Amino acid sequence: MKSTLLTFFTIFSIIVFNREKYDSEIDNIVVLELFTSQGCSSCPPADRLLNEVKNDKIIALSYHVDYWNYIGWDDPFSDKKYTERQKLYSNKFNSSTIYTPQLVINGQEHIVGSNKSLLYTKLGYYSKKKNLNVVRLSKITKTAEKIKLNYAVTGNVTQKKIRFILVINERKTSIKKGENINRELLNTNIVINSIENELKDLSGIVTIDIPDVVESSDELTVIALVENDTLDIFGASQIKL
Repeated sequence: MKSTLLTFFTIFSIIVFNREKYDSEIDNIVVLELFTSQGCSSCPPADRLLNEVKNDKIIALSYHVDYWNYIGWDDPFSDKKYTERQKLYSNKFNSSTIYTPQLVINGQEHIVGSNKSLLYTKLGYYSKKKNLNVVRLSKITKTAEKIKLNYAVTGNVTQKKIRFILVINERKTSIKKGENINRELLNTNIVINSIENELKDLSGIVTIDIPDVVESSDELTVIALVENDTLDIFGASQIKL
C-alpha cells in the first residue's frame, strides 16, 4: 500500500512540475481579443470560432461591449471599459467605426471575428513568430473575493506594461430580448476584470478582485499580457484556477 501511494505521489509531482515548466517555456503565444455582445446576432458564430481555436498556445479573450445593450438585451458581461479598449484599437487601425464581431490578433491587426478561413491563415502566420517576452505565473491562491499570484517576465520590458485579466471559462445564457431572443448562447473566456501595472521590475505579486458576476459553479482563468502603450502584445501566459 505504501509503495502504491509513493508511486502515485511521485507521478502527481512529475505532472505538476512538468505543467509549470511547460507554461513557463511557451514563447510563441498568440493572443486573440474578440469584441462581441450577446445582443448582436452576428456574434454567435464568432463566439463559437473563438472557442474552437483556443488552446495552450492560443489565448482567447472575449470582451463584451456595451453599445448593443440599447436594443433590448442588457448583456450581463458588458462593460464600457471594454468598448473604450475597442475604440483605442479603432484609433490605432485608423478606423472611423467600431463593430462586432471584431477580432484583434496580438494587438497588431484585426479581422471579422467569424471569418474562419482568414483566422486560420493568420494563426498559421503568428504562431511561427517568437514572442519578445515570456511570462510565467506561479503561487496562485484564491479566496471567495480575491486571487493572488506571482509573476515573472523575461526579455526587454522598456516602456512596457503587464496586464492581468480574469476570465470565466464558459457560461451559457438564455437570451430573453434583442436580436438573439429565445436563443441559448455559449460564451467562453469572458473577460470580467483586468488590471495593469508598469513593468518596472521583472517580477512581482499582484492581487485581482473577483467581481460579483462570478457564480460558484464558474471556472476561472488568469491571463497575463505584456504590451506597450499602442497595445502591441509581446508575450502572454494563462493558468486555469
